[in-house]
Amino acid sequence: MSRAALRATALLAPLALAVLTACGGAPAASPASAPTPHIGPASAAPADTPTAAAMPASEPVRVRIPSAGVDTSPVLELGLAADGTVEVPSVADADRIGWYTKGVTPGQTGPAVLIGHFDTARGPAVLKDVSRVRTGDEITVSRADGTTAAFRVRELEQVDKKHFPTAKVYGDTTRPELRVITCGGAITDGHRPDNIILYADLVG
Repeated sequence: MSRAALRATALLAPLALAVLTACGGAPAASPASAPTPHIGPASAAPADTPTAAAMPASEPVRVRIPSAGVDTSPVLELGLAADGTVEVPSVADADRIGWYTKGVTPGQTGPAVLIGHFDTARGPAVLKDVSRVRTGDEITVSRADGTTAAFRVRELEQVDKKHFPTAKVYGDTTRPELRVITCGGAITDGHRPDNIILYADLVG
C-alpha cells in the first residue's frame, strides 16, 4: 500500500462512524422565520479544471469567500471530539472558520477541510450566506508562511447528515483540493438535518 493510501486509510478510520454536525442548536429565531440554507440539486463544474502545483505545508490563518461575504481570521484548529466525530467551532466562535488538523493544510496535495457554522442558538454565523456561492467562485486561504492558496469552487453538494459522504470529503486525492462544510436544510427538532459541502480545486 502506498504512503498516500496509508494516509487516507488513517484519516478515514476514526471517521467511519462519524456524522459531521457542523451546526448545533436551533437559531435564536423561531423555525418559521429562520432562513433555510439550501443550494438546490448538486451541481458541478467540469472535472478537468486545470489546477496549480501543490504547495508545501503551512497552516491557514485567514479564509475569504467573497461570494458568501466571508473574510475571517484567525482560523481555528479542529481535531476529533471524544466520541470520534469531527470537532466543530464552539458557539462562541460562530464567526470563525476551523481547519481539520488531521488532514493536509490548504494548498498541499489532498483534501484540506474547513468547517464553519451557518447559524447557532445565538443567530446567524460565518457561513450564513453560503447559498450565494456558485461553481467557479473563488475561495482564498492565507497561510502562515505568507503565501495565499487560491481555490475555485468545482462542486456544491447538499446531503442528509445520516448519509454524509465521508470518503468523498476526507479520502485522499491526487491534487490539492479544499472542502468547506456547514449545515443546511430547514430546522427539524431544533437542528438542521443536512450538510452543505463546497468542493474546490487549487488554481493559484
